[in-house]
Amino acid sequence: MTQKNISILGSTGSIGKQTLDIIKTYPESYNIIALAAGKNIPLLKTQILEFKPTIVSVTNAEDAIELEKFCAQNNQKIDIGYSNKGLETICNTQVDLLIVAIVGTAAIKPTYIAIKNHIPIGLACKEVLVSAGDLITELAKKEKVPLIPIDSEHAATQQCLLTQNTTNQIIESITLTASGGPFWQLPYNEFKSITKENALQHPTWSMGNKISIDSATMVNKGLEIIEAHHLFNTDYAKLKVTVHRQSIIHALVEFIDGNILAHLSPTDMRFPIQYALDYPNKKPTKLKRLDIHKLSALTFEEPDNKRFPLLNLAIQAGKSKGSYPAVFNAANEAIVSLFLQDKITFLEIQEKIERILNTFNHYTPTHIDDIIAIDSKIKHDIFQTT
Repeated sequence: MTQKNISILGSTGSIGKQTLDIIKTYPESYNIIALAAGKNIPLLKTQILEFKPTIVSVTNAEDAIELEKFCAQNNQKIDIGYSNKGLETICNTQVDLLIVAIVGTAAIKPTYIAIKNHIPIGLACKEVLVSAGDLITELAKKEKVPLIPIDSEHAATQQCLLTQNTTNQIIESITLTASGGPFWQLPYNEFKSITKENALQHPTWSMGNKISIDSATMVNKGLEIIEAHHLFNTDYAKLKVTVHRQSIIHALVEFIDGNILAHLSPTDMRFPIQYALDYPNKKPTKLKRLDIHKLSALTFEEPDNKRFPLLNLAIQAGKSKGSYPAVFNAANEAIVSLFLQDKITFLEIQEKIERILNTFNHYTPTHIDDIIAIDSKIKHDIFQTT
Protein backbone atom coordinates (compact mmCIF):
# COMPACT_ATOMS: atom_id res chain seq x y z
CA MET A 1 0.00 0.00 0.00
CA THR A 2 1.32 3.44 -0.95
CA GLN A 3 1.51 5.85 1.96
CA LYS A 4 0.08 9.34 1.66
CA ASN A 5 2.55 12.06 2.57
CA ILE A 6 0.90 14.57 4.91
CA SER A 7 1.89 17.97 6.30
CA ILE A 8 -0.07 19.69 9.06
CA LEU A 9 -0.25 23.40 9.84
CA GLY A 10 -1.47 23.59 13.43
CA SER A 11 -0.37 20.18 14.69
CA THR A 12 -0.78 21.01 18.41
CA GLY A 13 -4.29 22.40 18.06
CA SER A 14 -7.57 20.50 18.32
CA ILE A 15 -7.80 19.48 14.65
CA GLY A 16 -4.06 18.81 14.39
CA LYS A 17 -4.06 16.48 17.39
CA GLN A 18 -7.08 14.57 16.12
CA THR A 19 -5.51 14.28 12.67
CA LEU A 20 -2.39 12.75 14.21
CA ASP A 21 -4.61 10.45 16.26
CA ILE A 22 -6.03 9.01 13.02
CA ILE A 23 -2.60 8.81 11.41
CA LYS A 24 -1.31 6.91 14.43
CA THR A 25 -4.22 4.48 14.03
CA TYR A 26 -3.33 3.81 10.37
CA PRO A 27 0.51 3.90 10.29
CA GLU A 28 0.55 1.94 7.05
CA SER A 29 -1.52 4.59 5.27
CA TYR A 30 0.11 7.93 6.12
CA ASN A 31 3.55 9.45 6.50
CA ILE A 32 4.14 12.80 8.22
CA ILE A 33 6.44 15.14 6.30
CA ALA A 34 6.02 18.46 8.12
CA LEU A 35 4.44 19.89 11.26
CA ALA A 36 3.82 23.53 12.14
CA ALA A 37 2.79 24.60 15.63
CA GLY A 38 2.38 27.71 17.73
CA LYS A 39 3.66 27.85 21.28
CA ASN A 40 2.93 24.39 22.67
CA ILE A 41 6.54 23.27 22.37
CA PRO A 42 6.32 20.37 24.88
CA LEU A 43 3.56 18.73 22.83
CA LEU A 44 5.39 19.45 19.58
CA LYS A 45 8.49 17.69 20.95
CA THR A 46 6.38 14.62 21.67
CA GLN A 47 4.95 14.72 18.15
CA ILE A 48 8.44 15.02 16.66
CA LEU A 49 9.63 11.90 18.44
CA GLU A 50 6.52 9.92 17.54
CA PHE A 51 5.94 10.96 13.91
CA LYS A 52 9.49 11.92 12.85
CA PRO A 53 8.75 14.76 10.41
CA THR A 54 11.53 16.14 8.21
CA ILE A 55 10.38 19.77 8.53
CA VAL A 56 9.05 21.65 11.57
CA SER A 57 8.02 25.28 11.93
CA VAL A 58 7.14 27.28 15.07
CA THR A 59 6.06 30.83 15.76
CA ASN A 60 9.24 32.45 17.09
CA ALA A 61 13.02 32.16 16.82
CA GLU A 62 13.60 31.29 20.49
CA ASP A 63 11.43 28.18 20.23
CA ALA A 64 13.15 27.22 16.97
CA ILE A 65 16.54 27.35 18.71
CA GLU A 66 15.21 25.22 21.56
CA LEU A 67 13.88 22.67 19.08
CA GLU A 68 17.19 22.53 17.21
CA LYS A 69 18.93 21.58 20.46
CA PHE A 70 16.21 19.06 21.27
CA CYS A 71 16.48 17.42 17.85
CA ALA A 72 20.26 17.25 18.07
CA GLN A 73 20.04 15.57 21.50
CA ASN A 74 17.55 13.02 20.13
CA ASN A 75 19.33 12.35 16.82
CA GLN A 76 16.48 13.82 14.80
CA LYS A 77 17.56 15.37 11.49
CA ILE A 78 14.89 18.00 10.99
CA ASP A 79 14.79 21.31 9.12
CA ILE A 80 13.58 23.75 11.81
CA GLY A 81 12.00 27.06 10.73
CA TYR A 82 9.89 29.75 12.31
CA SER A 83 7.39 32.51 11.57
CA ASN A 84 6.13 33.08 8.00
CA LYS A 85 9.33 31.79 6.40
CA GLY A 86 8.98 28.48 8.23
CA LEU A 87 5.39 28.09 7.06
CA GLU A 88 6.42 28.92 3.49
CA THR A 89 9.07 26.19 3.59
CA ILE A 90 6.37 23.66 4.46
CA CYS A 91 4.03 24.97 1.75
CA ASN A 92 6.81 24.73 -0.84
CA THR A 93 7.41 21.05 0.05
CA GLN A 94 5.45 18.62 -2.08
CA VAL A 95 3.03 16.31 -0.25
CA ASP A 96 -0.18 14.48 -1.09
CA LEU A 97 -2.20 16.61 1.34
CA LEU A 98 -1.64 19.72 3.43
CA ILE A 99 -3.94 19.97 6.45
CA VAL A 100 -4.54 23.66 7.17
CA ALA A 101 -5.63 23.87 10.80
CA ILE A 102 -4.08 27.14 11.96
CA VAL A 103 -6.59 29.35 13.76
CA GLY A 104 -7.46 32.59 11.99
CA THR A 105 -6.17 34.50 8.99
CA ALA A 106 -2.55 33.43 9.52
CA ALA A 107 -3.44 30.48 7.29
CA ILE A 108 -4.31 32.56 4.21
CA LYS A 109 -0.84 33.13 2.72
CA PRO A 110 0.42 29.56 3.38
CA THR A 111 -2.71 28.13 1.74
CA TYR A 112 -2.24 30.39 -1.28
CA ILE A 113 1.40 29.31 -1.64
CA ALA A 114 0.52 25.61 -1.33
CA ILE A 115 -2.15 25.90 -4.03
CA LYS A 116 0.39 27.55 -6.33
CA ASN A 117 2.53 24.47 -5.74
CA HIS A 118 -0.38 22.19 -6.69
CA ILE A 119 -0.66 20.72 -3.19
CA PRO A 120 -4.17 19.46 -2.29
CA ILE A 121 -5.63 21.25 0.74
CA GLY A 122 -7.52 19.74 3.66
CA LEU A 123 -9.14 22.92 4.93
CA ALA A 124 -10.00 23.16 8.61
CA CYS A 125 -9.56 26.94 8.84
CA LYS A 126 -12.71 28.66 7.63
CA GLU A 127 -11.10 32.11 7.77
CA VAL A 128 -9.14 31.31 4.59
CA LEU A 129 -12.29 31.26 2.47
CA VAL A 130 -14.18 33.82 4.53
CA SER A 131 -11.54 36.51 4.08
CA ALA A 132 -10.04 35.53 0.73
CA GLY A 133 -12.59 33.19 -0.81
CA ASP A 134 -12.73 34.72 -4.28
CA LEU A 135 -8.94 34.79 -4.67
CA ILE A 136 -8.34 31.35 -3.15
CA THR A 137 -11.05 29.53 -5.11
CA GLU A 138 -10.08 31.27 -8.35
CA LEU A 139 -6.48 30.10 -7.91
CA ALA A 140 -7.53 26.57 -6.89
CA LYS A 141 -9.72 26.30 -9.99
CA LYS A 142 -6.93 27.60 -12.23
CA GLU A 143 -4.35 25.20 -10.74
CA LYS A 144 -6.86 22.33 -10.51
CA VAL A 145 -6.13 21.89 -6.80
CA PRO A 146 -8.85 20.28 -4.63
CA LEU A 147 -10.03 22.13 -1.52
CA ILE A 148 -11.26 19.32 0.73
CA PRO A 149 -13.39 20.60 3.62
CA ILE A 150 -12.74 19.39 7.15
CA ASP A 151 -15.54 21.36 8.84
CA SER A 152 -18.15 18.73 9.63
CA GLU A 153 -20.93 20.67 7.87
CA HIS A 154 -18.99 21.19 4.65
CA ALA A 155 -17.62 17.66 4.56
CA ALA A 156 -21.22 16.49 4.99
CA THR A 157 -22.47 18.77 2.22
CA GLN A 158 -19.78 17.64 -0.19
CA GLN A 159 -20.56 13.98 0.42
CA CYS A 160 -24.26 14.62 -0.27
CA LEU A 161 -23.44 16.49 -3.48
CA LEU A 162 -21.03 13.85 -4.74
CA THR A 163 -23.84 11.27 -4.76
CA GLN A 164 -25.48 13.13 -7.64
CA ASN A 165 -22.61 13.57 -10.11
CA THR A 166 -24.22 16.69 -11.57
CA THR A 167 -24.20 20.50 -11.45
CA ASN A 168 -25.50 23.22 -9.15
CA GLN A 169 -28.50 23.67 -11.43
CA ILE A 170 -30.44 20.91 -9.67
CA ILE A 171 -29.73 22.20 -6.14
CA GLU A 172 -32.68 23.86 -4.45
CA SER A 173 -30.89 24.60 -1.18
CA ILE A 174 -28.04 23.61 1.12
CA THR A 175 -28.80 23.72 4.84
CA LEU A 176 -26.01 23.74 7.41
CA THR A 177 -26.97 22.67 10.91
CA ALA A 178 -26.00 24.59 14.04
CA SER A 179 -26.01 23.35 17.62
CA GLY A 180 -27.22 26.75 18.82
CA GLY A 181 -24.27 26.92 21.20
CA PRO A 182 -24.52 27.10 24.99
CA PHE A 183 -26.98 30.02 25.08
CA TRP A 184 -29.73 28.91 22.73
CA GLN A 185 -32.26 28.64 25.56
CA LEU A 186 -30.81 31.35 27.80
CA PRO A 187 -33.22 34.28 28.35
CA TYR A 188 -31.90 37.36 26.55
CA ASN A 189 -31.97 39.47 29.70
CA GLU A 190 -29.25 37.17 31.09
CA PHE A 191 -26.87 37.69 28.15
CA LYS A 192 -25.30 40.69 29.90
CA SER A 193 -24.03 38.33 32.60
CA ILE A 194 -22.39 35.78 30.26
CA THR A 195 -18.80 35.02 31.27
CA LYS A 196 -15.91 33.59 29.28
CA GLU A 197 -16.25 30.34 31.21
CA ASN A 198 -19.94 30.12 30.26
CA ALA A 199 -19.24 30.79 26.60
CA LEU A 200 -16.55 28.11 26.36
CA GLN A 201 -18.94 25.35 27.46
CA HIS A 202 -20.08 24.05 24.09
CA PRO A 203 -22.96 21.56 24.46
CA THR A 204 -21.90 18.98 21.85
CA TRP A 205 -18.43 19.62 20.39
CA SER A 206 -14.95 19.77 21.89
CA MET A 207 -13.24 22.68 20.13
CA GLY A 208 -10.61 25.38 20.58
CA ASN A 209 -11.38 28.57 22.51
CA LYS A 210 -11.88 30.90 19.53
CA ILE A 211 -14.28 28.63 17.65
CA SER A 212 -16.17 27.90 20.88
CA ILE A 213 -16.86 31.63 21.33
CA ASP A 214 -17.86 31.89 17.66
CA SER A 215 -20.35 29.11 18.27
CA ALA A 216 -21.72 30.91 21.33
CA THR A 217 -22.36 34.06 19.25
CA MET A 218 -23.37 31.97 16.19
CA VAL A 219 -20.76 33.85 14.17
CA ASN A 220 -19.35 30.43 13.37
CA LYS A 221 -22.38 29.46 11.34
CA GLY A 222 -22.35 32.76 9.47
CA LEU A 223 -18.70 32.16 8.54
CA GLU A 224 -19.60 28.64 7.44
CA ILE A 225 -22.28 30.00 5.12
CA ILE A 226 -19.66 32.24 3.48
CA GLU A 227 -17.32 29.26 3.24
CA ALA A 228 -20.07 27.11 1.67
CA HIS A 229 -20.73 29.84 -0.90
CA HIS A 230 -17.11 29.56 -2.07
CA LEU A 231 -16.62 25.80 -1.67
CA PHE A 232 -19.74 24.82 -3.59
CA ASN A 233 -20.09 27.88 -5.86
CA THR A 234 -23.62 28.32 -4.56
CA ASP A 235 -25.61 31.53 -4.37
CA TYR A 236 -26.36 32.85 -0.87
CA ALA A 237 -30.09 32.65 -1.60
CA LYS A 238 -29.76 28.84 -1.62
CA LEU A 239 -27.77 28.63 1.63
CA LYS A 240 -29.67 28.16 4.89
CA VAL A 241 -29.12 27.52 8.60
CA THR A 242 -31.17 25.40 10.97
CA VAL A 243 -30.57 24.86 14.67
CA HIS A 244 -30.27 21.14 15.30
CA ARG A 245 -29.41 20.69 18.97
CA GLN A 246 -28.41 17.04 18.71
CA SER A 247 -25.60 17.72 16.16
CA ILE A 248 -26.20 14.36 14.48
CA ILE A 249 -27.26 15.68 11.07
CA HIS A 250 -24.53 17.99 9.80
CA ALA A 251 -25.98 19.17 6.50
CA LEU A 252 -29.02 18.71 4.28
CA VAL A 253 -29.10 19.16 0.51
CA GLU A 254 -32.48 19.66 -1.17
CA PHE A 255 -32.79 19.18 -4.92
CA ILE A 256 -35.24 20.84 -7.27
CA ASP A 257 -37.40 17.73 -7.36
CA GLY A 258 -38.06 18.06 -3.62
CA ASN A 259 -35.85 15.18 -2.49
CA ILE A 260 -33.52 15.90 0.44
CA LEU A 261 -30.29 14.12 1.34
CA ALA A 262 -29.08 14.38 4.93
CA HIS A 263 -25.66 13.46 6.27
CA LEU A 264 -25.46 11.87 9.75
CA SER A 265 -22.40 11.03 11.82
CA PRO A 266 -21.30 11.10 15.47
CA THR A 267 -20.15 14.37 17.05
CA ASP A 268 -16.53 13.45 16.48
CA MET A 269 -14.32 15.65 14.27
CA ARG A 270 -12.22 12.64 13.38
CA PHE A 271 -14.93 11.58 10.90
CA PRO A 272 -14.55 14.65 8.62
CA ILE A 273 -10.78 14.58 9.18
CA GLN A 274 -10.59 10.97 7.99
CA TYR A 275 -12.80 11.92 5.04
CA ALA A 276 -10.23 14.54 4.02
CA LEU A 277 -7.26 12.26 4.61
CA ASP A 278 -8.68 9.50 2.40
CA TYR A 279 -10.38 11.68 -0.25
CA PRO A 280 -11.50 10.71 -2.85
CA ASN A 281 -11.46 7.17 -1.43
CA LYS A 282 -12.86 5.72 1.79
CA LYS A 283 -11.52 3.11 4.19
CA PRO A 284 -13.22 1.19 7.02
CA THR A 285 -13.21 3.28 10.17
CA LYS A 286 -11.96 2.21 13.57
CA LEU A 287 -13.94 5.02 15.18
CA LYS A 288 -17.12 4.39 17.15
CA ARG A 289 -19.99 4.30 14.70
CA LEU A 290 -23.37 5.97 15.01
CA ASP A 291 -26.10 3.71 16.41
CA ILE A 292 -29.35 5.14 15.04
CA HIS A 293 -31.41 3.06 17.48
CA LYS A 294 -29.94 5.03 20.36
CA LEU A 295 -30.85 8.40 18.92
CA SER A 296 -33.39 10.60 20.62
CA ALA A 297 -35.74 12.79 18.60
CA LEU A 298 -34.00 14.93 15.98
CA THR A 299 -35.23 18.52 16.16
CA PHE A 300 -34.84 21.56 13.91
CA GLU A 301 -35.52 25.22 14.75
CA GLU A 302 -35.29 28.55 12.95
CA PRO A 303 -32.26 30.64 14.00
CA ASP A 304 -33.08 33.37 16.53
CA ASN A 305 -31.65 36.39 14.73
CA LYS A 306 -32.79 38.81 17.42
CA ARG A 307 -30.69 37.13 20.13
CA PHE A 308 -27.86 36.12 17.79
CA PRO A 309 -27.59 39.06 15.35
CA LEU A 310 -24.01 38.26 14.36
CA LEU A 311 -25.22 35.27 12.33
CA ASN A 312 -27.00 37.51 9.84
CA LEU A 313 -24.33 40.22 10.04
CA ALA A 314 -21.68 37.69 8.97
CA ILE A 315 -23.83 36.44 6.09
CA GLN A 316 -24.54 40.01 4.98
CA ALA A 317 -20.81 40.73 4.99
CA GLY A 318 -20.33 37.75 2.70
CA LYS A 319 -23.07 38.93 0.36
CA SER A 320 -21.53 42.41 0.23
CA LYS A 321 -18.27 40.94 -1.09
CA GLY A 322 -15.21 43.16 -1.58
CA SER A 323 -13.45 43.89 1.70
CA TYR A 324 -16.57 43.28 3.83
CA PRO A 325 -15.96 39.61 4.73
CA ALA A 326 -12.26 40.23 5.43
CA VAL A 327 -13.10 43.17 7.68
CA PHE A 328 -15.79 41.19 9.49
CA ASN A 329 -13.49 38.24 10.01
CA ALA A 330 -10.51 40.32 11.24
CA ALA A 331 -12.73 42.30 13.59
CA ASN A 332 -14.31 39.15 14.99
CA GLU A 333 -10.94 37.47 15.48
CA ALA A 334 -9.50 40.44 17.38
CA ILE A 335 -12.60 41.19 19.41
CA VAL A 336 -13.06 37.56 20.46
CA SER A 337 -9.45 37.70 21.63
CA LEU A 338 -10.34 40.70 23.81
CA PHE A 339 -13.30 38.79 25.24
CA LEU A 340 -11.09 35.80 26.02
CA GLN A 341 -8.78 38.20 27.85
CA ASP A 342 -11.75 39.47 29.91
CA LYS A 343 -11.34 42.97 28.46
CA ILE A 344 -14.87 43.27 27.06
CA THR A 345 -18.29 41.75 27.75
CA PHE A 346 -20.09 39.17 25.64
CA LEU A 347 -22.59 41.71 24.31
CA GLU A 348 -19.78 44.07 23.33
CA ILE A 349 -18.55 41.53 20.77
CA GLN A 350 -21.50 42.32 18.51
CA GLU A 351 -21.44 46.08 19.15
CA LYS A 352 -17.76 46.43 18.26
CA ILE A 353 -17.86 44.24 15.15
CA GLU A 354 -20.87 46.11 13.77
CA ARG A 355 -19.24 49.50 14.38
CA ILE A 356 -16.02 48.50 12.62
CA LEU A 357 -17.86 46.96 9.67
CA ASN A 358 -19.90 50.13 9.19
CA THR A 359 -17.03 52.61 9.48
CA PHE A 360 -14.31 50.90 7.41
CA ASN A 361 -13.51 52.48 4.03
CA HIS A 362 -14.37 49.41 1.97
CA TYR A 363 -12.84 48.45 -1.39
CA THR A 364 -12.35 45.37 -3.57
CA PRO A 365 -9.12 43.44 -2.84
CA THR A 366 -7.33 42.25 -5.98
CA HIS A 367 -4.39 40.41 -4.43
CA ILE A 368 -3.85 38.16 -1.42
CA ASP A 369 -1.64 40.88 0.10
CA ASP A 370 -4.66 43.23 0.14
CA ILE A 371 -6.50 40.75 2.37
CA ILE A 372 -3.51 40.50 4.70
CA ALA A 373 -3.22 44.31 4.83
CA ILE A 374 -6.91 44.65 5.75
CA ASP A 375 -6.54 42.03 8.42
CA SER A 376 -3.44 43.69 9.86
CA LYS A 377 -4.99 47.17 9.91
CA ILE A 378 -8.22 46.07 11.57
CA LYS A 379 -6.43 44.14 14.29
CA HIS A 380 -3.88 46.90 14.87
CA ASP A 381 -6.64 49.51 15.27
CA ILE A 382 -8.63 47.32 17.64
CA PHE A 383 -5.72 46.41 19.90
CA GLN A 384 -4.37 49.99 19.92
CA THR A 385 -7.67 51.45 21.10
CA THR A 386 -8.44 48.86 23.79
